[in-house]
Amino acid sequence: MCGRYVLKRKDLEALMTQLGVKDPRDFVSRYNIAPTTVVPAIRVSKEANAREAVDLQWGLVPFWSKDAAGGARLANARAEGIAAKPSFREAFRKRRCLVPASGFYEWQTLGKQKFPWFFQLRDETPLALAGLWEQWRGADGVVLETCSLITTTPNEVVRPLHDRMPVILRGAAIDTWLDLAVSEPARLEPLLAPLPGELMKSTPVSPRMNNVRHESPDCIEAVPPPAPPPPAPARNDSQLALGFE
Repeated sequence: MCGRYVLKRKDLEALMTQLGVKDPRDFVSRYNIAPTTVVPAIRVSKEANAREAVDLQWGLVPFWSKDAAGGARLANARAEGIAAKPSFREAFRKRRCLVPASGFYEWQTLGKQKFPWFFQLRDETPLALAGLWEQWRGADGVVLETCSLITTTPNEVVRPLHDRMPVILRGAAIDTWLDLAVSEPARLEPLLAPLPGELMKSTPVSPRMNNVRHESPDCIEAVPPPAPPPPAPARNDSQLALGFE
């Protein structure tokens, strides 16, 4: 899954410029974004048929849901079979978006401890993460717009730490993903492959960012890689004979 990510203001501005989107709102760099946070996203407005910047709550609430609770459980959408899953199939065909990011985190488990690693492009340019968005309307008329990040199998950089990674789109894949005229799964599903590992790098970072309330640039400062736990002491035959197993 992708449970936390980073978005620097300069990367948001660069990606908006690249995609021809104007966004007059101020945005403060965020270094520990978690599900339920309202995040910047890019989609195509059906009315204007133009790309627009919007704010979406991270954690998708399907339009048919009876209430808005539990959106955080759908912060991620697995790419495999996405076109047939009830929570995602309509959005996959009609409501796709990009979520800008500077990089994302995954954790290495060693013994009983978890150590965070920061993943980004090798050239440190911004990421365009593939997302889906939904609009949910409550009985009182309140409208909530939410999103989910799509995950896929990991490349060789992410694989040592986790079995999933977010889908990162580049070049023509971005245009296809945002094109409202494209709705066929046969054209969309091939886009949901892992980014080649040679384009990415990983950095061990401070466990301080494990606390979701810790929000500062030091979240992504490099630290020495964690040392593996010491091997369990060998047991000799006399210990086994006495029942020390």
